This record gives sequence, C-alpha cells and structure tokens, in this order.
Amino acid sequence: MLILLPSMTGYMAWEGRAVEVTVLTIDGAPEGIVYITDPHVRASNIDHVREVISEVNRLNPSLVLIGGDFVTGEESDFASQAVWRSLDAPTYAVLGNHDYRVGTDSRTGIERTLAVQTSADVTAAGYDVSGLNDGSADTAFADGLAATLEENGVHVLRNDYAKVSAGGKDLVIVGVDDGWAGMADPPDVPATDAFTIYLIHEPSCRADWDADLILAGHTHGGQFLFPVIKQLNDYGFIELAGMFDTNGTPTYVSRGVCSASVAGVDLRFNCRPEIVLINPTEEQLRTIGGSAAPLPETGAV
Repeated sequence: MLILLPSMTGYMAWEGRAVEVTVLTIDGAPEGIVYITDPHVRASNIDHVREVISEVNRLNPSLVLIGGDFVTGEESDFASQAVWRSLDAPTYAVLGNHDYRVGTDSRTGIERTLAVQTSADVTAAGYDVSGLNDGSADTAFADGLAATLEENGVHVLRNDYAKVSAGGKDLVIVGVDDGWAGMADPPDVPATDAFTIYLIHEPSCRADWDADLILAGHTHGGQFLFPVIKQLNDYGFIELAGMFDTNGTPTYVSRGVCSASVAGVDLRFNCRPEIVLINPTEEQLRTIGGSAAPLPETGAV
C-alpha cells in the first residue's frame, strides 16, 4: 500500500492541472460565454492560472464570468492579480469567502456551513444572511482586492447588476456578494426579457431568484470525488458539482480551476478542474473538437 502512495499522489497532482472544458447548452442564453471560478492565485499555481487564461482566450468568448475566491486570504499584496489583464474578453465577477478571509480553514468552514442553515434566510422574498456578518470578514482586504481586480480589467459586482450584450443578445448579470461573509444583499433587478444570470460564490447561499441561470463555485467539486460521494452528488443529496435545480431555475456548480493545496500542490481525484462554456459557437466547437449536446458534456482540453 505504501508503494502505491507516491504514484497515487502523482496522479492526483496531474489531475489537479488537467483542465476540462464543460459545454452547457442553455435555451435562450447568449452564445460563447465562459465561466470559471476559484482560481486562488498564488505563486505555486500562477503558471496554471496563466494556462487557464490562455485556454479561455483560445475559445474567443463573448464574455467571461468569474465566481470568486481570487485569493487564498494569506496575501500581503495583490500583485498576482495582474494575471487577469491577459483576458481578451469583457469580464465580470463576484467575490468569495477567501476574498473576505472568512471560513478559510476546516473548522471555520464547518461553522459557516452550519450558520447558513441556522442563521440565514435564503429565500428570495426574505433573503437575509446578515447574521453571518459577525465582524470577522476583512472588508478592507476585500475592498483592496476588488480595486485591484478593477484595475486589471475585472468588473466586480458586489450586490449589483450589469446590462451587457454578449453573443448578439442582451444579458443581465446579477452579482451577489459573498454569503459566508454576511455581505450578500441581492439588488432589486428591473423586470426584463433579457437572459438573466446570477453569480454567487457559495451554492448554499443562493435563493429562488427570478433568474434564467445561477452560477456558483466554492466547492471545488468536492476535490476528491470518491465513488460514494459522487453518487450522493449525482442523485442531488449533496451539491458539489454539476447542474441542479432550484424551483425551476438551473444552477450550475463549477468544480473550479484551482484547488485547496496540500503542501503547496493542488491535488484532485475524479474531479478535474473545469472551464465552463455556455452555448458554444461553431468556431468554439471546432476549437475544442466537440459538438453541442444536452447538459452537461465534458471534453478534456
């Protein structure tokens, strides 16, 4: 058994870098939108993040959406976030719990998970997660990060929305600030016929909003998706990765592009990082060498 450990670890390290493109076909959505999340940019993975950005640019997206956790929370500065300047498409994002330095270890993460269940109202009518705002969120850190992201071409939506054009269609992007930090306060969005996407970091903090699609991250897909865990996820008992339904609103929980590291190395098992591509154009399908299919189809980069 001990002989197998090095090879198993090597495989999991390889899988942590083996990014897949996941194709989602969503009726009414604009063509060519790319969604990524959880980059956790740091010295040990920045080359991997650059490779992800290169692949995103190769897809020539109409728009890029990013679901938060840009950092680890241990940074003394945000110099590494200049990496986003390389993105070629308009980019919108929300912040995650690491971006507020909240729930970044196992103990506090469990505490936040339980707090969502006991101290928060995540219905659209009465949405209120302010009970999670216990003063531990580092808002100055988050403000500095958001300002740096804006300087590098990433438009951060903090309980705000943007009306944009993508893939020849009107689109409304609603960015809900981080729930675990107690900062989520969804904006009032005027009635519209435009396709509407809600971005939120933690899937457990989403509500039954009037949305056409909700995009979330945070879970890293479970990171180590052993068979029993995968079955629980596939049958909807837990929500770690994939497409789920909230009162008729499809919610896609992405596996993210990076992971929590072990001794500085990103490890994954049966849970490769992913770039999500929504309604690909013919050119994008040729780029990834695939074809459109029902939700979801994955193809290795």
